Amino acid sequence: MRIPAHEATTAQLGAAYPLVASRALPTGGVLVGRDLLGGAFVHDPFELYGAGALTNPNMLVFGQIGRGKSAFVKTYLYRQAAFGRRIVVLDPKGEYGPLARALGASPVALAPGGPLRLNPLEAALAGPGGGSEAARRRLARCAAVSSAALRRELSPLEHAGVEVALDDVASRSAVATIPSVVEALLEPTPAAARAIGASLAALRAGTRDLALELRRLVHGELRGMFDGPTSPDVELDGPAVVLDLSAVYHSPALGVLVTCAAAALERAADGGPGARTILVVDEAWAVLANLGAARYLQASWKLARSRGLANLAVLHRVSDLAAVGGAGSAVSRLAEGLVADSETVVCYAQPAAELATAAAVLGLSEEESRAVLRLGRGVALWKVGGRSFLVEHRLARAERALVDTDARLVARPER
Repeated sequence: MRIPAHEATTAQLGAAYPLVASRALPTGGVLVGRDLLGGAFVHDPFELYGAGALTNPNMLVFGQIGRGKSAFVKTYLYRQAAFGRRIVVLDPKGEYGPLARALGASPVALAPGGPLRLNPLEAALAGPGGGSEAARRRLARCAAVSSAALRRELSPLEHAGVEVALDDVASRSAVATIPSVVEALLEPTPAAARAIGASLAALRAGTRDLALELRRLVHGELRGMFDGPTSPDVELDGPAVVLDLSAVYHSPALGVLVTCAAAALERAADGGPGARTILVVDEAWAVLANLGAARYLQASWKLARSRGLANLAVLHRVSDLAAVGGAGSAVSRLAEGLVADSETVVCYAQPAAELATAAAVLGLSEEESRAVLRLGRGVALWKVGGRSFLVEHRLARAERALVDTDARLVARPER
């Protein structure tokens, strides 16, 4: 008895055998390693976006500790730099120093009471709109830092207070800083109150909590990082910028500090016409729990195409996105939105308890879920614009010094 032949399109075969029948990516790019089902695997978010294979250039990377996630990210950046990409890294754990030095830069290490300062309110690069555009960006940055400091949305009065405080500072100084904004919030002028139709007492009372939270960056335990003009020794215009925040990694204020840092690095990420920059937010799970920081990252993800920017967030587990806030909360919705705005997802091995969450959040098929459970070290499931690949990252001998984050604990064999 013969069963009649079944005819199917290549699209149907791709759905039935997602890791076997996926079409190859349509462009060249950085060599990542080996496609386990045949051939080399290359990837470049900008080239793929230009070819219409992606609708945005953003990336998410998930992976348990010890599975090769960090090795991939650092070598990927190192190789992208060879193609002329600018590299900007927010480094909460201080692990990207070797990469910075390999790219001819020195990491910018910020610490409370340290010698270096970054000014998150520094005027943006000149462009369309001139001073008005710079003022708009400055207000957006200050509002983001303020929201992160309060760990909630600004009230209408607080937002208006920030606006008139910046106007007051601008009338007295060419450069706005966090200390000058704090001073203007603590002692608002009658003109500032009239500008928003409030009494002086109401304005002062309505912005007091905000002023005191920002004051921590100036006089409190967080002083010495963002409380003055950017230090002359800080180079933000080179091909690589690595901001080391390891001195405050375990601080509960990490969210506001990262928001300040991201705002200060906005100029570095905006490289000008034709520039293409990869902005990395490592340990993103520790940042997304802060509403203000999450909103700032969302804006960066949304504006990636217009800024010539590919954002890359690094997390341990897929459930980290749900753990940043309660179910249905604004923070959790923002975190989940990063997935929708990231068309390249790199998922290293996840524990069995994570599979249901990973399948739901990343849209994994049953076969992909089983693959994620049994992935070996250095192997990841790549989902790129609806296509799926199993990719073994290959590490060159010369790159080993860039990626060894636990050399003092173990001596690993070469891979």
